[in-house]
Amino acid sequence: MDDLIRLLIQNDRIIITKNKNLKLTRDEAHYLNKVMRIKIGKEIFIINGQGSLWKAKNLEDNFIEINNIDKPYLFQEKEKIKLGIAVVVPKSGFEDILKMCTEIGIDFIQPLFSERQVKKFSNFANKTLRWNSIINEAVEQSERLWRPHLFSGVNLIDWIDSRDFKDLISISVTRDNSSENLNNWVKKNQNLLDEKSGVLWNVIGPEGGWSKSEIEFFIKNKISFVKLSETILRTSTATVNATSILNQWRNDFKLINNL
Repeated sequence: MDDLIRLLIQNDRIIITKNKNLKLTRDEAHYLNKVMRIKIGKEIFIINGQGSLWKAKNLEDNFIEINNIDKPYLFQEKEKIKLGIAVVVPKSGFEDILKMCTEIGIDFIQPLFSERQVKKFSNFANKTLRWNSIINEAVEQSERLWRPHLFSGVNLIDWIDSRDFKDLISISVTRDNSSENLNNWVKKNQNLLDEKSGVLWNVIGPEGGWSKSEIEFFIKNKISFVKLSETILRTSTATVNATSILNQWRNDFKLINNL
């Protein structure tokens, strides 16, 4: 496939441009014309984050012309097995988490708040706007066709209480030799996951560790503990490691089952 610059545009904007050219936002036009220096008449790729990719031509006055809107240049089916990472937002490094988990192939990202969280966030709506922008950039850079979904921040206990029974959840812990490695645990429990609508989640805690009451809650709700490494990992490292393990398991599962 051609090596062209990619630009992620919301699907509803692409749909309403039928039979006419699409007007770029100021940020999109700046990125295309000033940052990437795409000349007038040159081709780029447009993606909608929902599996479709089109070729488009850069036009004057910050417009682009999308080729064959009704027939994408490339389409990729959505993954049947969906992966999610839920992480207590650390004091620093969360933006790197978003970038790397997106690049690796996660489907859902859930920011969490917990008792031992070092930093409590205010103006969370503004943070979410920036975080979504970072995800968009990572999708373009990594050449993904499906954009991961970033949920709004929520309390850990409330989030677990709201989970569908079709989901499969594990809690990452440290200093617990009785817990299985995440990779082994997933392989043993993969038959419990509803492939049609369930999500395979791993939950990463704060660098201060889970509180006593949170541990008791996990045990009461029969949520499995897993470990990611023999060493103690920072939140950002643990999140990326867990995402890599889940994505590798899914790739292996698809290969074995011809999905």
